[in-house]
Amino acid sequence: MFTGLIEHLGLVSKVDHDSGGCALTISQSAPILDDCHIGDSIAVNGACLTVIEFNQDVEGGYFKVWLANETLSRTDLGKSYCRKYSTITWERVVGDQVNLERAMGSHVRFGGHFVQAHVDTTAVVIDQAPDGDSLRLRFQLPEPTSDRPSLLPYIIPKGYVCIDGASLTVTEVDDAQRTFGIMLIQHTQEKITLGKKAKGSKINIEVDMVGKYVEKSVLAALEGGGNQVLRTFIEKIVDEALTRKGL
Repeated sequence: MFTGLIEHLGLVSKVDHDSGGCALTISQSAPILDDCHIGDSIAVNGACLTVIEFNQDVEGGYFKVWLANETLSRTDLGKSYCRKYSTITWERVVGDQVNLERAMGSHVRFGGHFVQAHVDTTAVVIDQAPDGDSLRLRFQLPEPTSDRPSLLPYIIPKGYVCIDGASLTVTEVDDAQRTFGIMLIQHTQEKITLGKKAKGSKINIEVDMVGKYVEKSVLAALEGGGNQVLRTFIEKIVDEALTRKGL
């Protein structure tokens, strides 16, 4: 479990990929390796990855993680296809900065929101505009498919969304255009990579998991399964609404 509060910016120093997945080496990461162990979880751009090797004294402190093909397909840590030139490139290359957060400890204040670091999909940066010292950004989600339904039901104004591992507040949503926006204060711009990303860049999206559980519970109740108390409560609300409308 994570909070979405980025601790440190690391640097991609090596990328090794094959048919089975990809290994990333992240250097300049000593500040978050003082309590590291093999097998620990570190969120890299919002993706929960397992440490398979680390050394706090080499390359400013480095750690290595392995990404399975499922992770590569869901995040901005994998491949990008350019239709114009029919070329495939890797999203993350040597020299890129990435957002890092260690798994949440029981002794820390919980300042973000519940983040699993299980990326749902990627979105694209479509607009950036300064607002005083702050920066407003808008993103567009991909068209939904049968395998990956729309995430828009879980994104609401003033709700939470996790972008590249950072817990941020939603400022606007346009369901018709599949877009939503956030605002970065100056402090946050300096602490995460998002403000440096150009238009057209991919970003990792994880929606609030509480919304997913609520939806599943409500649908199960409406379909006759799940919690009978919840089903009775929903039926009561529906009956009262119909009564008010005289139906």
